[in-house]
Amino acid sequence: MATCRRGGPVGLASLPLHRVLEEGVLAVATFVDQVTLHVQGGDGGNGCASVLREKFKPLGGPDGGSGGRGGDIVLVVDPSVTTLLEFHHGPHRKADNGRPGQGAHRNGGEGQDVVLRVPNGTMVLAPDGTVIADLLGAGTRQIIAKGGRGGLGNAALASPRRKAPGFALLGEPGEYRDIVLELKTVADVALVGFPSAGKSSLVAAMSAARPKIADYPFTTLIPHLGVVTAGEVVFTIADVPGLIPGASSGKGLGLEFLRHVERCSVLVQVLDCATMEPGRDPIDDLDAIEHELSLYGGLQDRPRIVALNKIDVPDAQVLADLVRPILEERGHLVFEISAATHEGLRPLSFAMADKVLQARLAAIPDEAPRIVITPRSVNDRGFTVTHDAAGYRVRGERPERWVRQTDFSNDEAVGYLADRLARLGVEEALVKQGAAAGCTVMIGSDDNAVVFDWQPTLNIEMGSSKSPRGTDVRLAAQLDGDS
Repeated sequence: MATCRRGGPVGLASLPLHRVLEEGVLAVATFVDQVTLHVQGGDGGNGCASVLREKFKPLGGPDGGSGGRGGDIVLVVDPSVTTLLEFHHGPHRKADNGRPGQGAHRNGGEGQDVVLRVPNGTMVLAPDGTVIADLLGAGTRQIIAKGGRGGLGNAALASPRRKAPGFALLGEPGEYRDIVLELKTVADVALVGFPSAGKSSLVAAMSAARPKIADYPFTTLIPHLGVVTAGEVVFTIADVPGLIPGASSGKGLGLEFLRHVERCSVLVQVLDCATMEPGRDPIDDLDAIEHELSLYGGLQDRPRIVALNKIDVPDAQVLADLVRPILEERGHLVFEISAATHEGLRPLSFAMADKVLQARLAAIPDEAPRIVITPRSVNDRGFTVTHDAAGYRVRGERPERWVRQTDFSNDEAVGYLADRLARLGVEEALVKQGAAAGCTVMIGSDDNAVVFDWQPTLNIEMGSSKSPRGTDVRLAAQLDGDS
């Protein structure tokens, strides 16, 4: 039995050989380079509505603590991690919730962050393909799902106007999102070519890497990295699993691993000069490889080096001598090598180093990037009011967050929300849009809005509130008498 990289067990005995070779059924369960994650930050803890009770002080004032912040989902680059297999088996991740506040001014504890370690070169994408983050470099961190804010306790909500709130704010829900993690190997040089062209043997001959090597197609099922030193230049090379005609449209293993070529600065096309397959020769192989790379796109600017491999075989040496002038006429930099006997590897390594060094120098910016700070407009209130057939819709970070944190079973909490929206200018904006008492007002997105039958609390003409909202009149009177 073998295991598909994207699916479950597959019985190879039941599959014809051409399907195994052309559709890329062979794969391993130890390497995964693309997964979909479902992540959610922890919910914030609710605030506490509590009143201090001591002897001779039946109404000692509010002492409810605030809720703790929910934990974040954080991605961190770890060089010791080389695959996304862990997330393939566990795609659902949720951070801890914040603890609720308590009386006696005790705030709730914060939820613990969940740290997910990913390989260097991992790209974070939205389901529609939008790039969220590109994680390069050991220790690079990215918060991918934020935890919710904790709700304020009634002690934090107290003010001279609202001396004893009988309510607290709810914790904000943690952020939920679906993301796609896509691993793109970080290497300076990519070795591309047909299956069994000797790419893995070349990595083993030029570095300390020891990939699996055999004389049958698709021996390499995962990209292997090796570190090469040529003079004072140290660079990495990666053998990309064999390309075949049609790889860019899904055949073979090429499509699955062509993304690992994208970050490489130099492409080395390894051509098999000793192949015994009918209808194949180095020129045709090179044309087929270039065709697949062009169909994949985005690699036209990468410098190329052609390596004519297996010249230790007599017939292969003769063929290499015949095709080398043709390739050089096309403008290619050509080397005759043997990964088995190490012949020609030293000149090839220095040619690689020269191309890598040129790419590194070209990548250095001429000047430091300028940081442009765009301040918010003075008339930007942070929300919008629109009118459609369904009613009036309010969108904005603060109004939507306030609604999520409101306990609608508590009249004081609802009154406090109305006061906050009025101070922000929402009611004034609704009046300007033509809203009247009883109109439908929606705060939030289409699929997650809170709907109100609007009852204005602000005297627009006078510019002042009709009455204080969110105040326990009995407790306020008691506190006024104590003072």
